[in-house]
Amino acid sequence: MRFMLIVKSDDAAEAGQMPSEELLTAMGKYNEELVKAGVLLAGEGLHPSSKGARVRFSGQRRSVVDGPFPEAKELIGGFWLIQVKSKEEAIEWVKRCPNPTGGESEIEIRQVFEAEDFGAELTPELREQEQRLRVQAAKH
Repeated sequence: MRFMLIVKSDDAAEAGQMPSEELLTAMGKYNEELVKAGVLLAGEGLHPSSKGARVRFSGQRRSVVDGPFPEAKELIGGFWLIQVKSKEEAIEWVKRCPNPTGGESEIEIRQVFEAEDFGAELTPELREQEQRLRVQAAKH
């Protein structure tokens, strides 16, 4: 089972404040633990929303809204993608994580859909396409 561990942003991160050396060291140690356990698939921090954009969809129309976006605590500041046996194991990994902000913070845990989760709607042809695209993407 794959899970995305979503680190919520905060006002300091949205203002462009970089993490302390102490936090970077603690996160590096945590990342090493994830790698040694063989569960880490990916993990990155994100620039503040002031450097981002959103594309809004309304039927066939598209519009672009540049950041920054309000409600820092609702924004994503970073993520890990891990592969573990259960949601409970993902929770245990998150409990071991250094506090991302040092104050009040939150990491959201969300399971990633697998092909079999889509049932009959994911036809054999679509499954083959999905697998082919995953192989091609892995080469880049």
